Amino acid sequence: MHNAAFARLADARRRAGVRQQLVCRPADDPAYVIVELDVHSIADAEKFRGFLPARIWASEENAPVLAGAPQTRILKAVPSGADRSQAGGGRDEG
Repeated sequence: MHNAAFARLADARRRAGVRQQLVCRPADDPAYVIVELDVHSIADAEKFRGFLPARIWASEENAPVLAGAPQTRILKAVPSGADRSQAGGGRDEG
């Protein structure tokens, strides 16, 4: 059911600047869905995060299986491997 709703909103994601998407479920919880969206900038992510409660989560048609309060996080890529020394050795310095 959520697949059809997610597919229907492909144009909205594209217009919002979503470049890639990944939909996952925990192996031990088929009722839980995690959607990772790749956008151009943190500003684009913040704008899309504002769009979600007003246009997506507020509509049973757009979010037919939504249960409880959804959570959003804006993630920033962290260099890994050999790049760690340039990123502060993996410690949060901010």
